Amino acid sequence: MDSLQSITEGVRRVSGLCKLAALLLVLLVGALLVQPARAERLKDLASIAGVRQNQLIGYGLVVGLDGSGDQTTQTPFTVQSVVSMLQQLGVNLPQGTTLQLKNVAAVMVTASLPAFAQPGQTLDITVSSMGNAKSLRGGTLLMTPLKGADGQVYGMAQGNVLVGGVGAASGGSSQVVNHLSVGKISGGATVERAVASKLGENNFINLELNTADFATASRVVEVINDKYGPGIAYALDSRVIRVQSPSSSDQRVAFIGTLQDMQVAPSEQPAKVIMNARTGSVVMNRAVTLDTCAISHGNLSVSVSAEPQVSQPNALSGGRTVVTQNPQIGIKADSGKVMLVKGGASLADVVKALNAIGATPQDLLSILQAMKAAGALRAELEII
Repeated sequence: MDSLQSITEGVRRVSGLCKLAALLLVLLVGALLVQPARAERLKDLASIAGVRQNQLIGYGLVVGLDGSGDQTTQTPFTVQSVVSMLQQLGVNLPQGTTLQLKNVAAVMVTASLPAFAQPGQTLDITVSSMGNAKSLRGGTLLMTPLKGADGQVYGMAQGNVLVGGVGAASGGSSQVVNHLSVGKISGGATVERAVASKLGENNFINLELNTADFATASRVVEVINDKYGPGIAYALDSRVIRVQSPSSSDQRVAFIGTLQDMQVAPSEQPAKVIMNARTGSVVMNRAVTLDTCAISHGNLSVSVSAEPQVSQPNALSGGRTVVTQNPQIGIKADSGKVMLVKGGASLADVVKALNAIGATPQDLLSILQAMKAAGALRAELEII
């Protein structure tokens, strides 16, 4: 009797362990099936209004070139710039003097003024020839004021131009490696004027999403208010989110730093296909799917050629030899293929199906447009 009770108790324990194992297996499978939300830092999703770069531009002269400067007969503005510069330096040329310069090139100087740049900081600049100079290699940029869109001078540029290329010419033959008419100067400009910033004006900062999206804006507001309290942040529209900030500049900087490191799960991007009609490039994101459709593709090629034929007259006939062209036109139509694509296909299935019918990138542009017109392409089609 005791042995029977022991066996029964053992069976119950084994049954309980089996149920527990089955429950753990179900929970494990459920955990694997549930994909965690993809979170990104707020600084990767949005920028702060007013914290931006400003473009600077200037016109200057590069001197010291080894005979590779502007051909002054074709670029009169180079001579005018040299004459104007010499007059400012107290050198007056005789009336009617004609300059033939080969070591000078007129250039445009560009730079980006970062946010909160202060006088005395240095900037990297790009020097680009605007005339017909063959090379800027070995040249020196003379002092050039850099202006902003408002016409004010924000920097001064000067220095030796570094060109990442080389060229050689001899006897009418030339060889060029890389581009010789554009160079850079690291730290070649000095900031002379700071740009006024309105960051934190009225104790508010505006976050601007890189991509306008109502769902993402709502999630950003929710994350900020969960951390700092209700009413701290609210969305103005699908792109701009206004956040209340501390009045002290030191506290505001710390607040913005913490704000940018917050993790936010953005909404899924809409299905989109980007097509470049000039290069034939096609880029699709992973949300692109298809409805059930049949795609047919065939190639039609036309070739035109001309074979010369020589008409030789008989001896003593007094005629002359005549060369005529015998044009030939051929049309070749390759056999077309019809491919059935099932509805709900993933991006991988779309690519596999289009490759199976032998579509080239240029053919793909027409195929995708036709699929969009037929309502089979579940994506926004954008042509750039």
